[in-house]
Amino acid sequence: MSIPALQRRPLGQILISEGILSEDQLRIALLEQMKSNQPIGKLLISLGFVSEATLREALSENLGKQAIDLHHAAVDPQALALVPRELAKRHRLLPLDYDAAARRLTLAVADIADIVGFDRVRAQLPDEIELDTLLAGESEIDRAIDQYYGYELSIDGILTEIETGEIDWKSVGATNDEYSQPVVRLVDAILTDAVKREASDIHFEPEANFLRIRYRIDGMLRQIRALHKSYWPAMTVRIKVMSGMNIAEMRAPQDGRIGLTVSGRQIDFRVASQPTIHGENLVLRVLDRHKGIVPLEALGLAEEQLHQLKLMIARPEGIILVTGPTGSGKTTTLYSVLNHINAEGIHIMTLEDPVEYPMALVRQTSVAESAKLDFANGIRSMMRQDPDVILVGEVRDAETAEMAFRAAMTGHQVYTTLHTNSAIGVIPRLLDIGVLPDIMAGNIIGVVAQRLVRRLCEHCKSPHAAEAHEAHLLGLPTEASRPLLYRATGCEHCDFQGYRGRLAIMELLRIDSHLDELIARRATAHEIRTRAIQKGFRTLADDGLRRVLDGSTSLDELARVVDLTDRM
Repeated sequence: MSIPALQRRPLGQILISEGILSEDQLRIALLEQMKSNQPIGKLLISLGFVSEATLREALSENLGKQAIDLHHAAVDPQALALVPRELAKRHRLLPLDYDAAARRLTLAVADIADIVGFDRVRAQLPDEIELDTLLAGESEIDRAIDQYYGYELSIDGILTEIETGEIDWKSVGATNDEYSQPVVRLVDAILTDAVKREASDIHFEPEANFLRIRYRIDGMLRQIRALHKSYWPAMTVRIKVMSGMNIAEMRAPQDGRIGLTVSGRQIDFRVASQPTIHGENLVLRVLDRHKGIVPLEALGLAEEQLHQLKLMIARPEGIILVTGPTGSGKTTTLYSVLNHINAEGIHIMTLEDPVEYPMALVRQTSVAESAKLDFANGIRSMMRQDPDVILVGEVRDAETAEMAFRAAMTGHQVYTTLHTNSAIGVIPRLLDIGVLPDIMAGNIIGVVAQRLVRRLCEHCKSPHAAEAHEAHLLGLPTEASRPLLYRATGCEHCDFQGYRGRLAIMELLRIDSHLDELIARRATAHEIRTRAIQKGFRTLADDGLRRVLDGSTSLDELARVVDLTDRM
């Protein structure tokens, strides 16, 4: 690896200070450098004193430049097409990603001070394309150039190659020259395509005569491809090899995990297989760490809602519950809260199934059946680790609920999730699990219930005056002037869907002494709801209508997610 001229300290001193290299090893390398005049980094690797990965990370930390492991990276074929192979080989740089909207090309480079190389790349590009660089090892770049250049990487091109060429199906799971097999490239291309289209899930669904591939984008499943059924066995093997699953087991469900770098970002795929009558069904959950943690102020809460949430977070002990169906953004909200309170003086511990987004300073643990570590036992263990804040992935049973409330009663702030349809519904649900009213009263700080609705595309949403039935849903008198609402239309910016991205609608129930009293005497949900509304509680429908009125979403989309029938 070349040593950038921009580094602040000599590389040898950096490695010695981090305990990676000894003084004697550095002395040997410097003597060799006097003979060969090679860069010190390359000599340290050739002498076997450090690995290329270790050297890359040390340089990355010293330069404040992000490093990338090309063994777990996916390459954009559009980016490769912009830089000739000879130029990439000569200057040891690899085009990784091209963002057409931002007009930015991301390169993996061995030397971030190679100004000549960058100038030559710019000369190949259309005007106004910016260059972004990530640090990688020389041998990694050489291997990646040989691996990616000369092979078809687009989905359509790979499918044509499969249909017209011979494939050695037995070598699909092999590690040597695996990129010569188009099925290997096909799987990588589909994963990369899903990330670029901001899909949250990828569904591989075998039917009797074909394989259906669907992405879940903005909460809705959309069919992307239909492939011949003969492709699926080899694709299954490839995905299982990547995710560490047993390729010989086809009759029992399995779970696995894949880590890839796409567009310079670390992406994790949580893989789940399910045997069906037509073969194994695979679903991959896409976990983008770059998008996983959102600032509290960026959650889209109204000013009063944000104030209420901050009051809940400020209470030092008790339990805060986040509710909603699967895929409603509960994890994002919880991580945003943890990120807001995360500081050196607070010990935060989490117990998740599994850990989705690593956070600095936070001690995170995945539940593991093999180690007999479930939520209840995990909470017991964490209580002995002197935590200030505990996050429990989900309350599923009486034992977990009991341990979570015990932690709350012993002076800890506890965050967890529960599957209910509303914030008020948490109370009867906890009673159903077996939590006593006396335990709940005084220990629940508050409840956040949420849903995700699709956001209208800013480029094509069309305005219209609210119709009579829409004004009625909005709670406006029919004779009053009707507000301007928006409908979905569809354009190339939103892939002709009318929507792009999602936003959260929330209801926050902060438990005060009056509500504690109602809970303690087993008041009905209706009584609790009436009292909460008197205190200013706004329902999911109320918050959703606020987003309809400000033009963020449509009334049709809100009605798809939230029950509005009681307003009709």
